[in-house]
Amino acid sequence: MAGLLATDATGPAHGQVSCARQGGRMFILYGLLAGLAAGLFSGGGPGGLTELRLRWVPVVLAGLLVQVVLFWGPVSDRVGTLGPVLYVGSTALVFAAVLRNVRLPGLPIVAAGAACNLAAIIANGGYMPASQGALAAIGHVLGSTYSNSAVVARPVLEPLTDIFALPRWVPFSNVFSVGDLLIATGVAVVIAWAMRRSRARASLS
Repeated sequence: MAGLLATDATGPAHGQVSCARQGGRMFILYGLLAGLAAGLFSGGGPGGLTELRLRWVPVVLAGLLVQVVLFWGPVSDRVGTLGPVLYVGSTALVFAAVLRNVRLPGLPIVAAGAACNLAAIIANGGYMPASQGALAAIGHVLGSTYSNSAVVARPVLEPLTDIFALPRWVPFSNVFSVGDLLIATGVAVVIAWAMRRSRARASLS
């Protein structure tokens, strides 16, 4: 963990830290919508979602709450070198909760995506590097306070970082990683599975 506090040639340059990374969250939203659409088109119903038994939900909520507070202006302006540590720790909490639910269809895909993102973040000192080209494609504005996204001169595990960008015409377009894509795919799978399961149970009754 001490490495998260170190600054070297691969770390984010001063003044080049971007706004808080939202691509992952947006991709989860897209995954939810895609899963709902797939579940409905396959004859499933939303009732199946109420039957999902997820474990460690409070752990997920705690991890996400830490990140909401961490990227709140008054906090991100003052958190300093603790920012990367808190971000990695909260992300690890959510990852642990995903692993606890890996028995559900789709969750292994989510876990793989989360592992990719977490590996890239840890390897780059608590930040997810974003390529200049991807940021330019969406007209991203860079800031100077702590953020979980950063422009890095020579990112470690570059293929796992935010090297892709959604087109500007897509709602909430942002940069994203292959891990984000895997997470969204897994979310869509588990939702569609749950909705179709309710149909299968209804046909047996």
